[in-house]
Amino acid sequence: MITTVKGMRDLLPPETRVWNRLEETAREVFALYGFDEIRTPVLESTELFVRSVGESSDIVNKEMFSFEDRGGRRLTLRPENTAGVVRAYVEHSLAQEGLVQKLYYLGPQFRAERPQKGRFREFRQIGAEVLGAADAATDAEILILLFDLFSRLGFTGLRVSLNSVGTDECRPAYVDALRAFLAPLAESMGEDDRRRLEQNPLRVLDTKDPALAERLAEAPQMLAFLDAESLAHHETLLAQLDEAAIPYTIDPRLVRGLDYYTRTVFEVTAPNLGAQNALLGGGRYDRLVADLGGPKTPGIGFAIGEDRLVSALPEAYRLDALLRKGTVALVALGEDDRADALALARTLRAAGIAVDFDPRGRGPGDGLKAAGKKGHALAVLVGSREREQGIALVKNLALRTQDIVPRAELVTFLKGKISS
Repeated sequence: MITTVKGMRDLLPPETRVWNRLEETAREVFALYGFDEIRTPVLESTELFVRSVGESSDIVNKEMFSFEDRGGRRLTLRPENTAGVVRAYVEHSLAQEGLVQKLYYLGPQFRAERPQKGRFREFRQIGAEVLGAADAATDAEILILLFDLFSRLGFTGLRVSLNSVGTDECRPAYVDALRAFLAPLAESMGEDDRRRLEQNPLRVLDTKDPALAERLAEAPQMLAFLDAESLAHHETLLAQLDEAAIPYTIDPRLVRGLDYYTRTVFEVTAPNLGAQNALLGGGRYDRLVADLGGPKTPGIGFAIGEDRLVSALPEAYRLDALLRKGTVALVALGEDDRADALALARTLRAAGIAVDFDPRGRGPGDGLKAAGKKGHALAVLVGSREREQGIALVKNLALRTQDIVPRAELVTFLKGKISS
């Protein structure tokens, strides 16, 4: 038997109904905020991620699926999507349109990390990028959008963890102070943290070593090194979040895992999710477009790990998504009823009613049991008696009720039930 590749997985029904409902909700919210969808290739030049994500990041150092093609080109399955969106922005000269570009995406990403619960080598993200707006109001609207989305998904008690990592102008002084603080601790660090200290001390703030994390409570904080403009941006953002009643916490150790961030970085967390309580992360990247060959253009974005989000969804949202409310189960009660049921299915579909036709003719008990297992709320039974009398038997599987409906009125009846 051939099985899936390690770290990959199949998504099967009925669980795919949950994924589809989640993505529908995300698309609805993005549309409310004026975003358009962008779709970029899953395969990009390796150089794109080295230049954007950064050579000091764990992604570039250890996690990319990279290979050389027959033409000798170094290619990589995308480990994240911001770089691809910015590459498309530059390649297609979207900056020349003179507009703020508000773009969202849904799709698979790939990282060669150790598979574990909730973490896969092929994983899916829902993300968004705003290119061309430098103001703190854009940062605030991104966070307002996220709270809107997660509220619709049924989450409560949400909170933003915030920090500012400054700019290229003010960050070097902070990096020097942080390196001086960390230098005496180098001998006790693990291999990864020593490499981070050498390549980019900011990465050490994201350490997985509990003992080192505890010592970092005494480390200098970036907020104390911000230039006047970055500090004003940060304080304006906080004031706008206060105005929008978005709860937040300042986390001086929050730097995120990518080298392209400037100023605002954030995570959105939810209670009762254990130690890994972050639902997403993101931040501002005001030099990335220029780094990839485009004009100087500010940007900000976020990415939601969809695999983790699905596993963390509130039970009420999950159960509602599993129900096939908009689809009617049509059950032929006997072998002689198949042609009539098939004709009725065509009539219902022509009227815009989705129909899941079960032609097996195994009797009402087995037919209704199968409809219930597939998550249908409504089932229409077609047998010889119903055909002779010109009626249809409609079962509400959720409420355990039954209606006898004239065939001529069936479309109107079902539409009323589906919309209620």
